[in-house]
Amino acid sequence: MPRCTWCGTDPLYVDYHDREWGVPARDPQVLFEFLLLEAFQAGLSWITVLRKRERYRQVLFGFDAERLARLSDEEIETLMRDPGIIRNRLKLKAARQNAQAWLRLDDPVGFLWSFVDGAPKINRFERIDQVPAVSPEAEAMSRALKKAGFSFVGPTICYAFMQATGMVMDHTIDCDRHAQLNAP
Repeated sequence: MPRCTWCGTDPLYVDYHDREWGVPARDPQVLFEFLLLEAFQAGLSWITVLRKRERYRQVLFGFDAERLARLSDEEIETLMRDPGIIRNRLKLKAARQNAQAWLRLDDPVGFLWSFVDGAPKINRFERIDQVPAVSPEAEAMSRALKKAGFSFVGPTICYAFMQATGMVMDHTIDCDRHAQLNAP
């Protein structure tokens, strides 16, 4: 199957590309998980986060925002000793802060999807080097999330989040997933 070139041949990356990336997500749990994972990815490669994703699910209570919002400083220090995750104190504290901010949103799904007017923005890039790192929508999302109390939500993180959750379609047109996800 022709794929976007970024996923290479790593089975984990290929599976993520083929099953998740770019699929429109409206489940609040899925959106929250991706928002946190994208923050953990800041400055690193996505494959690094994918390899640690299952451990994150274990130690971060299945990305349960209510439980994460109550994460204590002591629990964060315990997590800092876990080699199965990215041990970054600022990112772990941001996960707690973002959970608290998430819980304050009246309609997190509607809020996040509002930056693309509720429907995926379909791009038709021929090559991966044409895919932007940010967009005006991601910049607006970043500003709004920061205003709502989130951290580690810069425009690049927001754009990657929008790609991952199908808010924008950035599978290149030669990739089978582009046609599959845009079929009527």
